[in-house]
Amino acid sequence: MAGKNDVMNGLKTLNIQRISREGSLSLHVADQLEALIVNGGIAVGEKLPTENGLCDSFGVSRTVIREAITHLKSLGLVETRRGVGTTVLRNAIVEAMPANRISPTTVEDILHVLELRLNIEPAAAELAALRHDDDDRRILRDKHDVFVRARAASSQARVEDYEFHYAIAAATHNPFFKSFYEQLSQSVIPRAKLMSIEINTSATDRYLARVEEEHTYVLEAIFARDGESAREMMYQHLNRARNMYAKYQES
Repeated sequence: MAGKNDVMNGLKTLNIQRISREGSLSLHVADQLEALIVNGGIAVGEKLPTENGLCDSFGVSRTVIREAITHLKSLGLVETRRGVGTTVLRNAIVEAMPANRISPTTVEDILHVLELRLNIEPAAAELAALRHDDDDRRILRDKHDVFVRARAASSQARVEDYEFHYAIAAATHNPFFKSFYEQLSQSVIPRAKLMSIEINTSATDRYLARVEEEHTYVLEAIFARDGESAREMMYQHLNRARNMYAKYQES
């Protein structure tokens, strides 16, 4: 009992604000935690409060907290280890850049495609969560497992990435979502547009590790038939990629 009280007292000192029901709950949580980390409220090397503690403090579900933590990990601020918890790695945002340099024309093309996907795929993920059947579950799980194995084998996993997203489109049971993916084919995967000489191998490995984790959370939301969470997780997945590739344009 004393341990729980200590946790709750520690949370109070962080000046966490309970979340309103407007907008993305997970992003509201992530924004507060990000600010605490960047401003030193939670120091590098310290652990974040437990999921249960954060749920109580923010007044949200475990799913929302997990989505927020995933966002923080995509920024390179924290890492999570089984049995240890979530630890602050740094107090400045970093991004694994899969290439040393990309031509401006290629970057512009990638950003256009990601803009299109951001307006279609979150809806597809939501519909897949609500409509998928047992065959869809089997296919989605298989495609995710194939992606995981490809990444573990140090592959760029371009085809496997495409097929995972295509399986989500198919699980909507709306033929036009499938048609969208079939027409664009593998060009929807940004790194499919990169030449081999542009690839930064070590950074790409870190980048794909985040992709794998984000795929996992999208899949879990779909399997839980949580349409809202599936939409949000897909949006975060694609928006992180858009923000990362936009940095090439800025430089």
